[in-house]
This record gives sequence, C-alpha cells and structure tokens, in this order.
Amino acid sequence: MQFDFTALETATYVFIGTLVFAAVIVVFISLAALATIVLLGSAGLVWYFIKAVIGSMVHGINFAWGRVVHHAGQVELPVDFQPSSSPSTGTYPRVALRDS
Repeated sequence: MQFDFTALETATYVFIGTLVFAAVIVVFISLAALATIVLLGSAGLVWYFIKAVIGSMVHGINFAWGRVVHHAGQVELPVDFQPSSSPSTGTYPRVALRDS
C-alpha cells in the first residue's frame, strides 16, 4: 500500500508540521535541561574540590604557625635586655615576648 501525500489537505500538513515542530522543541528543551544538570553537577564537584584544597591549605598554615609559636615559646633567651631610652615614649625596659 502506497501513501499519496498529494491527497492530503493543507490543514493536515499544518497539523503534522506543528507536531514535528513541537517534537523538535521538546528534544531541544530536554537536551538543554540535561546539559544544565550536568554543568551544575560538575560545577558543584569543582567547587567542593576547591573548597577542600583551600581548607586544607588553611589548616596546614594554622598547624605550621602553631608549631612555630610553640617552638618559639620553648626557646630560652640567654640575654637580659637592658632598658633603653626612646625620645618619644620615655624609658621602658625591653620585653622578650613569650608564648604564655
């Protein structure tokens, strides 16, 4: 059985064309939504990775600074500082700061 397209009315062509156009729009919107989901997911993964790296760096800096301060607090200074005069503030003894 052969189908003759010339026997169809204009309204039928318009109806079929509308269905094809709607199917194209549905496919386009579906692909756009899928691409958006993929991009948001990958951006979230990248953000989580960046946050973890920066958090690790800050933790490492804090840990290293704590060790430096602890080590500096253990150092014994063999010299007693003598008072010295300052022209603007008067005379104050110098103080060796320690971790208390």
